[in-house]
Amino acid sequence: MILKPFKPEVEAFVQQELESGRYTNLNDLLEQAIALLHTRSHYDNWIETMRETVDGAIAELDRGEGRDGEEVIAELYDRLYQKTGTINP
Repeated sequence: MILKPFKPEVEAFVQQELESGRYTNLNDLLEQAIALLHTRSHYDNWIETMRETVDGAIAELDRGEGRDGEEVIAELYDRLYQKTGTINP
């Protein structure tokens, strides 16, 4: 793979980052940038999954399939008490 020259503003930013001492060389900077892109990809996938989950939950509520919030909180407190012996809201 051949990297094409960066845009001047990108090249200036890369040079600034290298001069800051945060990265030992261009390879180190690129590896860290790729790691961040990888993390962002996982985050974007998580966001999409959460959107689908929330959309499904909203659809269930719209169909009247939801539960009373106070009932759910009481159930969660009960489960917490059963596991820990205390309730610390």
